[in-house]
Amino acid sequence: MRVVVALMVGLKSLQRQRLRTVLTMLGMVIGVAAVIAISAIGVGAQQAIEDRIESGGANMLIVLAGNRTIGGVRLGMGASSRLTAEDADAIRAIPDVAYVSPGLRMRAQVVASGQNWNTSIEGAGAEMPQIHDWQLEAGTFFTARDVQNAEKCAVLGSMVRDTLFGPGVNPVGQTVRAGIVPLKVIGVLASKGQSSGGQDQDDTVFVPYTTVQRRIRGVTYLDRVTISARTSDSVSRVEAAVTRLLRQRHEIVPGADNDFRVANLQEIAAVRASAARTMTELLTGIAAVALLIGGVGIMNIMLVAVTERTREIGIRTAIGARSRDVLLQFLLEAFVLSAAGAAIGVLAGFGAADAAQDWLGWRTAIRPDTVILAVVVSLAIGVVFGFYPAAKASRLDPIDALRFE
Repeated sequence: MRVVVALMVGLKSLQRQRLRTVLTMLGMVIGVAAVIAISAIGVGAQQAIEDRIESGGANMLIVLAGNRTIGGVRLGMGASSRLTAEDADAIRAIPDVAYVSPGLRMRAQVVASGQNWNTSIEGAGAEMPQIHDWQLEAGTFFTARDVQNAEKCAVLGSMVRDTLFGPGVNPVGQTVRAGIVPLKVIGVLASKGQSSGGQDQDDTVFVPYTTVQRRIRGVTYLDRVTISARTSDSVSRVEAAVTRLLRQRHEIVPGADNDFRVANLQEIAAVRASAARTMTELLTGIAAVALLIGGVGIMNIMLVAVTERTREIGIRTAIGARSRDVLLQFLLEAFVLSAAGAAIGVLAGFGAADAAQDWLGWRTAIRPDTVILAVVVSLAIGVVFGFYPAAKASRLDPIDALRFE
């Protein structure tokens, strides 16, 4: 019952000073709202980055042709000619593999409409768009039948299209010439910028890898196989399975070096995701400072209240109120200020997160543990910062308090 009475007395005291009460709560409102909103924006941004990284190649592995030695001279990675389309077909049978694209890469002078441009010719399989989550600005990508028949067709990167045909022009149906080989343009990729591996995908002409093999370079081998694992968790398993498979197919004896290299991009993805998490934690930490400022505000206002209500405290102690009763009353007032500020701050935080979602254009994500932590911390800060004024009030001498003017 004593707690209820103290709470009622505290509420009446806060009600008499409405403006001061509102201004005191404002620090807590801003602090809680800022923690929730910034955390929601940060988590949403982190998820958006991780989704973008995953769609851009976090599940991707690249098998590169390995080293070859001629006359004692080691020619380095990519020099081996032992990687073949049959290897790619065997890799496709691994259970955790989703997509496979055999590949060859070279540079060539491409000519069309009186213009010419030295660019990268990327021989690829029909599943390359699924591996990279590519979108086309115009036309279509080549099909498995086009690859099987080594059709003379090409999909242009946007930079190549702009250089040869003009910015924004639709070149589908036109012909470009790579060296002496005419290629019919069947599509244009939407602008993608650099790939995770550092290649400028806009400055590239994509051609069926069989066309590069048979019509442009006259070879039977590959210099790479691009693989997409079904999930990011299965990348390591796929890497190990591919390594075992190719060592077996290439008859590499135990202890001998591989004539290929399997590279994955998860380390790059992990670094970017870690940077996003660090930024979120930094911003949340900055927002948490507002909670401390709110606690200081409560302490200052409560100290003023103790001074203003010194005579009231003296009267209460003179008629029998104990020191702990006075302490309890002022602690409850501080708790009420913190609780009310936290409740309003939660609502403001949800509203700010929704507004940020519309303004920034990405999905925000409010984590329940963040809301609970913000509320608990705000209540704790209110009680801790309210304890000193409450203790000061409880230690007032009744005689001195009654004499206070």
